[in-house]
Amino acid sequence: MTSRTTVRTGLPSGLAAHGKATPPGTGSRESADGAHRVLARCRDLVRPSLAAAIGRLHPWQGEMAAFSLGWCEVGGAPSDGSREGKGVRQALAVLCAEAAGAPPDSAVAAAVAVELVHTFSLLHDDIMDGDGTRRQRETVWKAYGTGPAVLAGDALLALAVQTLAEAPGPLTAVAVGRLSETLSGLARGQAEDLLLAARPWTGPGAVRTDEYRAMAELKTGTLLGCAAALGGLLGGAPEPVVAALDRAGRHLGVAFQAVDDLLGIWGDPAVTGKPVHSDLRERKKTYPVLAALGRDDRRSAELAGILDSPVPLDEAGALRAAALVEACGGRDATLEEARHHLDAARVCLRSASLAPRAAGEIEVLLGFLLRRRM
Repeated sequence: MTSRTTVRTGLPSGLAAHGKATPPGTGSRESADGAHRVLARCRDLVRPSLAAAIGRLHPWQGEMAAFSLGWCEVGGAPSDGSREGKGVRQALAVLCAEAAGAPPDSAVAAAVAVELVHTFSLLHDDIMDGDGTRRQRETVWKAYGTGPAVLAGDALLALAVQTLAEAPGPLTAVAVGRLSETLSGLARGQAEDLLLAARPWTGPGAVRTDEYRAMAELKTGTLLGCAAALGGLLGGAPEPVVAALDRAGRHLGVAFQAVDDLLGIWGDPAVTGKPVHSDLRERKKTYPVLAALGRDDRRSAELAGILDSPVPLDEAGALRAAALVEACGGRDATLEEARHHLDAARVCLRSASLAPRAAGEIEVLLGFLLRRRM
């Protein structure tokens, strides 16, 4: 926003049973395997340059960055790799350069930069949101302290800009300008997220789904759009194609956030690394909840009462709240939101003249991203 089949989808339990709820183009073993191959190829291409960039940091900051990336444990001992992210943003940069007809290494600097920005944003977001776990282990601020985590995030942000500024080619200044605009968008999105969290559940000041969608485009879609656009830009694509790639990435970001919101309520803890119903227990304002509260009936009123209660939600209370969200249409509305924006991303991609093989790999990746927690 998990049914147990031979493919670990990461979708909330029971979604596969509702045929209308499954995002299109994502249901096959071949699709999942193909996406894994695409992601692995891009990670293997980018990893040496990303590691070299991290190696330029102060050793302590570098260790925290490597810990966040899943490369090491606290203290610097190498990890087993099981907590390493999939590298979605760096893959988009590489694939969009290839889609523009350029060799994949033309986008490596962009891929490194967006991965560093993503890691920076996670370090700071986890602090602001008070999240103590990510990928089934402690977050950086929990493991190293709040101050060190802030410092590491700052260092990663500076390194991202420096990495892109040092990229060869005539479009470096344009690329850095686009990244700078993205950073402003991320900051605005995080500000909106914090402000929405402080607003009431019901009444004139309640958060509307369109406000949440605008926040999600800034907070999640902006960087995905930047990754796609930078890949196209450094790959030599004309401006209309770069703009189409940016729009596609933004739509993908909103769709991805919708799936993430579903996982925050119904996701398999083995996939999400968080307890079931975790977003409800933390009373986070997510799309399924806001959509459910938009209905004016007895069940939405009961849900609002649960969320407004000062009493912490126990297992029974969280289960009841989740049932009410679903009964009020919150889950179906969120899946429709994801489906709509995935389709919009595809329209944007098809409006551009892209190299067929890379375009096909992007298509495989789009569907797969909506079926698991990245």
